[in-house]
Amino acid sequence: MASSKARYEAFLINNVSTISTLESSLRSITWFLPGRFKDAELASEALTTLLNIMSMYHDTLLARIVKSNASYRPLIPSSLHTRFTRAWTDKDVLYKWAARALEIIRFTELVVEMALRRKVSEKFRWRSIILLEVIKASLRLLLLKVTRRPLISPPIPERDFDPTTFPPSSNASSPTLAPSSPQHSPPLTPDHLRNNVVPLSPHPLLTSAQSDTSAEDYLLPKALTTSSVKPSPSLLRSLSGPRDWIAESIYILRPLVYASLVVADKKSQDHPSRAVIVALFMEFVSRNLRRTPPPSAALERTEYARRDKDMVWYLLRGSIWESYTKPKLESFVTRTSQAPLLGLFGALVKDWIPLIDTYYYYTAP
Repeated sequence: MASSKARYEAFLINNVSTISTLESSLRSITWFLPGRFKDAELASEALTTLLNIMSMYHDTLLARIVKSNASYRPLIPSSLHTRFTRAWTDKDVLYKWAARALEIIRFTELVVEMALRRKVSEKFRWRSIILLEVIKASLRLLLLKVTRRPLISPPIPERDFDPTTFPPSSNASSPTLAPSSPQHSPPLTPDHLRNNVVPLSPHPLLTSAQSDTSAEDYLLPKALTTSSVKPSPSLLRSLSGPRDWIAESIYILRPLVYASLVVADKKSQDHPSRAVIVALFMEFVSRNLRRTPPPSAALERTEYARRDKDMVWYLLRGSIWESYTKPKLESFVTRTSQAPLLGLFGALVKDWIPLIDTYYYYTAP
């Protein structure tokens, strides 16, 4: 088993660019599978789930290899998100496994719901959804307790390097393979000393008297910011008071409350809009209670901006979807059915509308 894993890791290292391209291509195909044949949505989501889990494994392996390869220098520095999440993943074992478990649940929750819908009763399916939301909320609260900082989504590092710049296979080996014995060979001439005859072309700032780029514009992007010199685990400030903790806790518990109210609304039918109203209320309360990050807190500002943009998803949830968005989309599909290009997009939208009606996790918070 260990040798098979080592061979696969060696294969991944030698073909990282090809595998990355294949992952991207297969991920694009999954958008067009629903509606093509029976149970196409299950096949599409199963493929997406498999790709996401394999990509997470590949990212973990490649990050480990890059970290151990002293000669590798990325062309672009790691993003603030990657620096923060990787620092906490390396620093705290509890954070690492809680974050990975949370991501695996996020990858698999929709395909699990699809399988449950085909095998068990509606009541048991919704109980399973509530259980998943309880587990996710518990993991998020655990991450909040470990870091004492606002949650970042996703909580694990993302692949942020170009596979084509990955170290060559001759210098890389699988982390599970035993290292080979060092070869005693004379040191090679460094790359920067191999060509010291042909002069480099001067920079445009030095050759053009009327350059379009001023010295300030050229130097400003290269200047260090406060985020550049901060320790990676401190890129987010700690939650400082009860108000910050309450705001973050409300945001974490919001999906669980929404799912519970959806189940309650299905039973009573007296308040069909209650789930959306309460969830939106919790969104706005959390938004108003959370602190306002300073301009230097780039990572925190990015996370809060992402949360604000995610509120658009409420157009596809509950009574807002049933009474407003769905009729608009159905009208669009009808009007564009005969149009050459818009008709193709309309057909794609038509195939996705029943999935939003049927499955909770397509648009769940």
